[in-house]
Amino acid sequence: MFDAATVFAPAQPSLGGAAAVLVAALGCGLLVGIERERRKGSGPRRAFAGLRTFALTSVMGAAAALTGVAGLMVVGALLVAALALVAYWRDRSEDPGSTTEIALLLTYLIGVLSAWSLPLAAGMAVGLTAMLAGRKSLHRFASQWLSPGEVRDGIILAALVLMALPLVPDRALWGPVLNPHVIVQLLALLLAVQSLAHLSGRLLQAREAVAFSALASGFVSSTATIATLGLAVREGRSGARLMAGGALMSCVATQMQILLVAAAVQPAWLAVLWLPALAGAALAGGWAWWMVRGAPPEPAEDAVSSPRMEGLPGPGSDRMFSLWGAGAVAALLAGIQALVHGLDLWLGQAGLIAGTLVASLADLHAALAAVFATSGSALSFADAVPVMLALTVHAGSKSVTAGLVGRWPYLRWLAPGLWAHTALCVALIGWMAS
Repeated sequence: MFDAATVFAPAQPSLGGAAAVLVAALGCGLLVGIERERRKGSGPRRAFAGLRTFALTSVMGAAAALTGVAGLMVVGALLVAALALVAYWRDRSEDPGSTTEIALLLTYLIGVLSAWSLPLAAGMAVGLTAMLAGRKSLHRFASQWLSPGEVRDGIILAALVLMALPLVPDRALWGPVLNPHVIVQLLALLLAVQSLAHLSGRLLQAREAVAFSALASGFVSSTATIATLGLAVREGRSGARLMAGGALMSCVATQMQILLVAAAVQPAWLAVLWLPALAGAALAGGWAWWMVRGAPPEPAEDAVSSPRMEGLPGPGSDRMFSLWGAGAVAALLAGIQALVHGLDLWLGQAGLIAGTLVASLADLHAALAAVFATSGSALSFADAVPVMLALTVHAGSKSVTAGLVGRWPYLRWLAPGLWAHTALCVALIGWMAS
């Protein structure tokens, strides 16, 4: 049964401990109050709460918590809330906001929290002060910097993470594969990484934007990204070195997504894969950045809008991600997991390896997800062999795609970095699995 006294009453501190709580609460109140005092104004139209009010409110909350009487803490919160409501009702300004009133009630709760956890209370006070002080910057960011499409995508991503993900059942539908929670979690990771790369690309110049667009596109399909960039070289719309640098940057996404898939499907693989994936990503990223930075400059409109990256919104779009593109990748991952699991049940280890190699020709992460899902938590070198073979076959598939689409000038720039980071990753996986 719920017991308010047990939940809200902290352990009774000593006299010195109580003094420390009151001093910390006073400091939290003063921190928030100083910021509010600077915006309080003067004269009859000034705000109702300033430095002293916030400091005393925080101390009142701490004192109420130290008594251990839950009813007293509730009465104090109601008193502060009533004071805030009266102040809001009496506000005669043209644009009466409720920020100060809500901040005052939160300051009281921070004071109460000081009796339970000083670091948490102090962190909340600092965060509240920073949010209050950044009013203009936050308003400008929300109303001017973010585009309507980015706002819509942010809402979709937040709804997926905060509402859909907790409600999806967390159980596999067929053996260890087809877990709806894992699929939605992977979809959320893909969308989040694409959004981060999109926002980073807005802050960079044209050539750097190519690299970050390719990085984001790589989380959808690195092979398709390589083909798209190679087509731009073949048609003479961009230089081979710049496009090869972007293509190699998409391989960074390949390496990082290996860790994302492992974390979502079978976290035990992270102990084997974290060093190979990070080392491979670092080598590919450094090599790609060298090629992008050293490439001849191109017109901004060509470098950014051409070619269109696979799985990302089209040129001129303000969307942060393609929901359909990321959804298709998540569905492909689930489908190939089921295929490889079926071959494993039918042919055993030989079927697992054969299915993994065939799947890696099209999508490396779908193949690896199937391997991760069918393995246990105790891993050996034999478990790592399909992963190593899949990485090698996938690199060969990318090379063939680059040669056929972009031809020799494009392949000549891409192949050394592609095979160097793949060889490093495969060698480290073998060493870690041993």
